[in-house]
Amino acid sequence: AKPRDAITMASSLSPPEIAMELHAINREKLIKYLREHLSYSSRPLQGFVFLQGGEEQTRHCTDHIELFRQESYFAYLFGVREPGFYGAIDVATGESFLFAPRLSADYAVWLGEIKPLSYFKERYMVSMVFYTDEIVKVLHDQYLGSGKPLLFLLHGINTDSDKFSKPAEFEGIEKFERDLDTLHPILTECRVFKLDLELSLIQFANDISSEAHVEVMRKTRVGMKEYQLESMFLHHTYMYGGCRHCSYTCICATGDNSSVLHYGHAAAPNDRVLQDGDVALLDMGAEYHFYGSDITCSFPVNGKFTSDQCLVYNAVLDAHNAVISSMKPGVSWVDMHQLAEKIILEALKKGGLLVGGVDDMMAERFGAVFMPHGLGHFLGIDTHDPGGYLKGAKRPTEPGLKALRTSRELQEGMVITVEPGCYFIDALLVPAMESSSTSKFFIREEIDRFKGFGGVRIESDVHVTSNGCVNMTKCPREVREIEAVMAGAPWPLK
Repeated sequence: AKPRDAITMASSLSPPEIAMELHAINREKLIKYLREHLSYSSRPLQGFVFLQGGEEQTRHCTDHIELFRQESYFAYLFGVREPGFYGAIDVATGESFLFAPRLSADYAVWLGEIKPLSYFKERYMVSMVFYTDEIVKVLHDQYLGSGKPLLFLLHGINTDSDKFSKPAEFEGIEKFERDLDTLHPILTECRVFKLDLELSLIQFANDISSEAHVEVMRKTRVGMKEYQLESMFLHHTYMYGGCRHCSYTCICATGDNSSVLHYGHAAAPNDRVLQDGDVALLDMGAEYHFYGSDITCSFPVNGKFTSDQCLVYNAVLDAHNAVISSMKPGVSWVDMHQLAEKIILEALKKGGLLVGGVDDMMAERFGAVFMPHGLGHFLGIDTHDPGGYLKGAKRPTEPGLKALRTSRELQEGMVITVEPGCYFIDALLVPAMESSSTSKFFIREEIDRFKGFGGVRIESDVHVTSNGCVNMTKCPREVREIEAVMAGAPWPLK
């Protein structure tokens, strides 16, 4: 028989080795800051950080098991990919423990080898591993203090979702003292500032996702369906990057759909046919070993920008580039959002769509008509990584600013998305045109030309360094770069 030909690899990348010591360092980091907090509060350095990992979920009432993805705080501390685990860290000693579910013999028939506890101890680099039905005995035996052992449980609000993290539950928990207040803010703040090992995973997710975005650009054709662009991205990141999970549901919006900020959901499932003259707005990012990317590219589906498309695209690109050039520790994220708004408004005025003073427009919060979302968000194990608003921080209430997922000043070690956009959304334009305070800024006949245009968003993932920042995303951004790549030029351009 003729031997099969080798597969031609369409990528220069390959999945990197995962360094599990990352999670050991994360645990050490948490215990360091927890001990500092306890000492400052004159509390004993005793007890256990105790978290419950995620459980498998079935599809509604069926026995169809959805693909499991670990709960993010548990993933941060332990890196465990399997469901049904618990984890503990001894505050006094720093020792770490995993508790694995005791599996039935049928597991070996249906789901594969039942791993010994030693496998999990070695793989996840913890001090000891036991079964979940041993939690009470083990923690009581390990506790060095007097009275009931204290558990620091995870309970606090996610300021993006307004949902609370779920504190661990297990049989026998009443035999422990429980603290529901201390852990969440400290662990959340640990996640805000990335280690080098975390940055390397985010960088790979960016590299493979950037490469996939370029591949989609090259293969986009008029007459395709939006979901075909999504399919190409998912294939590339999984085939060449080993990324089984996406960071979020892909947004593959063309034409007027590109003005729908979170297009791509079940009721708008990336199913429009691409038309000549459309702008495509593709917001897609792969996840590798829990750590994600969040990248948006906008381009003409026929490969050539029109003058109107250039006007809007370059307005957003100038805002994107100005923000990244300004980013460094101490810079206010609210100021960066307003900088992006101002640049976009100035470009629209210069392009003949608006009239009046840009400062007057800013005073009326007019920029939110064209960019109703926030400039960006923290990125890490979650697409919208937590920590955007510290306890007691006030969220802005003005249009546009109230959509910001953080109002903090930038600090070294943060990873944050920069994603300015300009959209023509009837639900915002019509009221603004009827308002006595904002109608004066529109040149209506020019705005009418953009009805059905949709929108443009450009999004990169940026790491804040000691004296500036690094853009981790490597996609074509300039008009000439995009047109060249879509015409078949290599990327990066030579």
